[in-house]
Amino acid sequence: MGIQHATDDTFEQLVLKNDKPTVVDFWATWCGPCKMVAPEMEKIAAKYEGAVDVVKVDVDANPRISQAFNIMSIPTIAFFRPGQQPLGVAGARPMEALEAQFGLAQYAPSAETTATEA
Repeated sequence: MGIQHATDDTFEQLVLKNDKPTVVDFWATWCGPCKMVAPEMEKIAAKYEGAVDVVKVDVDANPRISQAFNIMSIPTIAFFRPGQQPLGVAGARPMEALEAQFGLAQYAPSAETTATEA
């Protein structure tokens, strides 16, 4: 499915009511570090396809979401697990750092992906 784009109107359905864990990239078009994070989000979306959803939120176009989650700096990457409080980190991070921060390895769809990292 790749990366989805949430709006103030679709965020609840795509993220909060999602039965899968979801990585959310809060970004803006003018943000340089956000552009550095974009390929890392693509990697996560590809590696965890079917197990973890990846959603991007343009904070300028969707101010209600940003206010609701108190997003003060971008990029902010947040990890939403069903029924739990979200975890978040501010600033550009490589995929490996995000995987470690959020414990994504437990959601890897197959053993093949972990074998290729070794």
